[in-house]
Amino acid sequence: MNPYRETIHSILAASDLTMFVKPMSIQLAQYLQSGPTVQSSDDTVVAFTRRVIGSETNSIKQIQRLFYAVRDEIRYDPYQMDLSTDGLSATRTLETGYGWCVSKAILLAAAYRSIGIPASLGYADVRNHLSTEKLRQRMQSDVFYWHGYTSIYVDNRWVKTTPAFNIELCEKFKLKPLDFNGLEDSIYHPFDLEGNQHMEYLNDRGDYIEPPIDEIRATFQSEYAGWFDGNDSVSRDFETEVELENKW
Repeated sequence: MNPYRETIHSILAASDLTMFVKPMSIQLAQYLQSGPTVQSSDDTVVAFTRRVIGSETNSIKQIQRLFYAVRDEIRYDPYQMDLSTDGLSATRTLETGYGWCVSKAILLAAAYRSIGIPASLGYADVRNHLSTEKLRQRMQSDVFYWHGYTSIYVDNRWVKTTPAFNIELCEKFKLKPLDFNGLEDSIYHPFDLEGNQHMEYLNDRGDYIEPPIDEIRATFQSEYAGWFDGNDSVSRDFETEVELENKW
């Protein structure tokens, strides 16, 4: 057995995991599988999970630690969008240290699955009122299609959590960062710290074991025609852009 996985399993053996150790249906077991992007059995993902969890044995605190690590250690940057299997993979996100809502949700799902917590990938269309002017011009829209988040199965129910915006970015946007207690939904607040409208959920696209890349790409090519012209990435720094636009 991989030595990292041995360490994780020894931590789990000492954990209070009674909320997870229940008869698991075949359908639920799907959300524990490693996949092309949700690479929960990859050595890099297991090592990341091991480092973040450390000596913590409480299951809820393990869940929280992994959420905050993905939220803050991986910088949010929608300009680094790569709609390929490799580009969305958990290992690529760890390697580069940046991601966007879809790729960060994939990494978090992989981390949770690696310690035996069923995790799915959820998607919704949202209207985001706190993007930058340059991003809106490039998208020609304020609707973000296929906004990604992670759902985990805890205490016999699914709980949603959104690790997209790192805390430094939230501070620049004057937006309260999302916290996660491991037991209750954590999705974007409708208002920022100054009472301005932030995010509005428009359409629920459901949950998946792996990201529906072809469907996401088709929607983006249709709705963001000026962006997706054969090159999925753009050489910009989103965080610097936010800082400049919110300087005054």
